Amino acid sequence: MSIESFLQYMQYEKNYSSHTILSYTKDLTQFILFIESKYQLTAWEAVQPHMIRAWIVALMKEKHVPKTISRKLSAIKSYYRFLTKKNLATKNPAKNINGPKLTKKLPAFVREKEMDLLLDNVLGSTDFATCRDRLIIEFFYLTGIRRAELIGLKTVDIDLWGNLIKVTGKRNKQRYIPFGDELKTHILLYEQFKKQKELGETEYFFVRENGEMMYPKQVYLIVNKNLTAVSSLSKRSPHVLRHTFATAMLNNHAGLMEVKELLGHSSLAATEVYTHITFEELKKVYHEAHPREE
Repeated sequence: MSIESFLQYMQYEKNYSSHTILSYTKDLTQFILFIESKYQLTAWEAVQPHMIRAWIVALMKEKHVPKTISRKLSAIKSYYRFLTKKNLATKNPAKNINGPKLTKKLPAFVREKEMDLLLDNVLGSTDFATCRDRLIIEFFYLTGIRRAELIGLKTVDIDLWGNLIKVTGKRNKQRYIPFGDELKTHILLYEQFKKQKELGETEYFFVRENGEMMYPKQVYLIVNKNLTAVSSLSKRSPHVLRHTFATAMLNNHAGLMEVKELLGHSSLAATEVYTHITFEELKKVYHEAHPREE
């Protein structure tokens, strides 16, 4: 039961990220081990729907959360679509199988007044590290880019004349995000500090003090540390700042389609979750402000 050709297809033809490929590898391998041990099957064509349902039950008994189980089921469905497309299987036994019901949680976000406090009173730009860390926070909050996109941002992607950032997102899709004069000022200051440290010619825009590319945990720690100073949220991650960007845009009358394009979402449904956040804010304001709701 080989999956190598499928993984190569996902990586080189569909341009899936290395993280997604790794997840699919683990999920499909886990399913293969289950099928071989429980049903002694060695061919994908022999798998039946009830066997996949049995696997889901086994995952639930192992206390996997619904979101994880749904992702694993999605991997199976994707693989069978690949097999049928390549005429390596005649049917998709996972086609009509549904995963456990997901409980949708509203994305966490930092309130505008807390972000104002952080940017206006807490963060400084006195040297290379503090200037870079502040700029990282601003990039997340003012552009809504993902952590991987920020880390992969190259110096040539910053257009200071046009006030545009070229961002390479999921599956190598590119988009342009505009920025204002405040962010431009801090970009120029950061570049001055880079030159002082003889880092002005680095390929990647955000770098460590030795000029090397930043890594995900480092960016997370920078964001977490700074958000801790102003927010009591249990989640204080780069993705929370992405949520904060989207929420702030919609709260200030940006259109849903425009926010979708800025975020690099492939479908409008992924962006619509933020309208629920703004509605929750509206309810909160109503209950706090209306004289009959005190």
